[in-house]
Amino acid sequence: MERSKVKTFVSWSGGKDAALSFYRAMGDFQVTCLLNMVTEDGRISRSHGIRTDVLRMQAEAMGIQIIQQESSWETYEAEFKKALSGLKGRGVEAGIFGDIDLDAHREWVERVSRESGMEAVLPLWGEKNREKLIEELIEAGFETIVVATKKDVLGPEWLGRRIDYDFVRDISKIKGVDISGEGGEYHTFVVSGPIFKKRINILKSKKIIRDQHCFLDILECELAEKL
Repeated sequence: MERSKVKTFVSWSGGKDAALSFYRAMGDFQVTCLLNMVTEDGRISRSHGIRTDVLRMQAEAMGIQIIQQESSWETYEAEFKKALSGLKGRGVEAGIFGDIDLDAHREWVERVSRESGMEAVLPLWGEKNREKLIEELIEAGFETIVVATKKDVLGPEWLGRRIDYDFVRDISKIKGVDISGEGGEYHTFVVSGPIFKKRINILKSKKIIRDQHCFLDILECELAEKL
């Protein structure tokens, strides 16, 4: 079977790495849906702490189905495999993941995918030039904002900042910070881009500091025509 005919899902956080992985893979695979792991009460995404209704709107803006699987941290792997089993039954044969260079993450997604009878595809894996990776995101036309940070690395003033060349310049000045946030320094939310049919306008949000992290809680947003 041609790879462009292979049905895949995208492991979805709502952020830039998942979006760029989707973008890179879409010419080689048939992306059928997004898979997003959420809290037991179904309210918040487990990856970036984004409200699940906001992620559903994001999927609607992209014109693609999103599957939101509930789990605790203790049941995460079992529930992830349960979701993959359901997708396998629909003919999905591979998953797209946004990992860049964390070996433990790669080992996990490859093992879990293999045990579920699927192939794990990591389009961003091994990209050493982080600045080039961010530039690719910007030049492709993705509009992305910061929605979470490690408080002791990037303060709440970084929340809501757009990922642009000014962002790259400023974050590059901070010693020990991965420009792509691969060390968990920050997380993002994509509001528009080449994989979107519409864009998301954020109408209301608030900044929250919880333990060692800062979050931008998106309270209200709307779909709009792309610029």
